[in-house]
Amino acid sequence: MDGERVELKKVIEEFGLECAYMPDNSDEISIVSMEINRPGLILAGFYEHFDTKRVQIIGNAEAVYLSKLDEDTRRDRLAGLLKAHPVAVVYSHGNKPDEMAVELAEYFGVPVLVTEENTSAFVAALIAYLNVQLAPQITRHGVLVEVYGEGILIIGDSGVGKSETAIELIKRGHRFIADDAVELRRVSAKTIVGNAPDLIKYYIELRGIGIVDVRRIFGMGSVKATEKIDMVINLEPWEEGKMYDRFGLECEYTDILGIKIPTTLIPVRPGRNLAVIIEIAAMNNRQKKMGYNTAEEFSRKLMELGEEDPAANERLSDGQNVIGKL
Repeated sequence: MDGERVELKKVIEEFGLECAYMPDNSDEISIVSMEINRPGLILAGFYEHFDTKRVQIIGNAEAVYLSKLDEDTRRDRLAGLLKAHPVAVVYSHGNKPDEMAVELAEYFGVPVLVTEENTSAFVAALIAYLNVQLAPQITRHGVLVEVYGEGILIIGDSGVGKSETAIELIKRGHRFIADDAVELRRVSAKTIVGNAPDLIKYYIELRGIGIVDVRRIFGMGSVKATEKIDMVINLEPWEEGKMYDRFGLECEYTDILGIKIPTTLIPVRPGRNLAVIIEIAAMNNRQKKMGYNTAEEFSRKLMELGEEDPAANERLSDGQNVIGKL
């Protein structure tokens, strides 16, 4: 998360927050922490271990507690919160800051915001939003498409046919997310989400044609803003004599921000329909996640055949066509 930040103004716009007070340097205020805090302890007078980088939420419990304090104590507790200069204080559930709170916010230069949303719902939505915006991020060269609900990152050397394959998949009814540069974020311990940089969102480059606006040519149903990465497909030119996996028993992975993503190597040569192959790869990957592995089932049948017919093992070792012998 080092270096990642989201402008406070962007959060205000995203959640439709009302500004009770906003300091003059609001353009410089950014949120750098995914964590949210309800400052019950600090309002009770306990000031240790207080993280000022967190957005502070004052819900019903905090608001009622403050209302029951005498004026001097309430001022002292609010001053204790605001003089620590938290990034922002948000009153939720329709609670409003009183004149004293606004006066102290102006004195210490702390933004005070208001939302009508239920506290729990707002906190959950804000955490989810910040988890995406502040997630560790890298940019990878490739194409990101959604095929049968599976997010597929297509990688490979320049000119191998990634963009052309993506166009064929789009024509077959699948959805396009990003071409050339794919921004990847680790939004949880198990999930990588990809999207396109704003400048090239929904555009794809085809050599000999130029830049194509996928959204305008194929319609809104052909594009998607973001997608989870379920598998990586590596396209490489076919090499004669190279041994390629023919059964699918070998499980390869690509490490992206510490998460291992299932990876399939597809050799490219004239006559191969890459779009269809990727469709099959997507369905096969989805089938594996649902608990059925075709390669393992096929291997089990071969083992059973070898036990029933010992001569089958000799045929297999001689390199004869396995499927033809079943």
